[in-house]
Amino acid sequence: MCIVGGMKTFLIFSISFLTALALYADFSGKVVGVSDGDTVTVLRDGRGVKIRLYGIDCPESSQDFGQAAKKFTSGMAYGKTVKVEEKDADHYGRIVGIVYVDDENLNLSLLRNGFAWYYKT
Repeated sequence: MCIVGGMKTFLIFSISFLTALALYADFSGKVVGVSDGDTVTVLRDGRGVKIRLYGIDCPESSQDFGQAAKKFTSGMAYGKTVKVEEKDADHYGRIVGIVYVDDENLNLSLLRNGFAWYYKT
């Protein structure tokens, strides 16, 4: 009886773990859109998905330096194949993740170049 209960617990844990992996799986795709400095659209399985850059916040396009942040992100990523490391999803349903362009961390590059703030939440 104990073995059956243990197997059931193991099976439930395994399914939960695999589901979590499926929800947050790294992927690569071409950047086909830049909404602002901290949001890009990447092709995944033939459709565009919005990616909100994890851990940073850029000024909105209408705010001071907002267009400069968008231009920086576009220059670094638009039209390129990137790797997305999924971290979470936000309340708008966007993937929240770290974007790598040729092994360079876009999120960190925006911070280093003064186009973003560190976003604790």
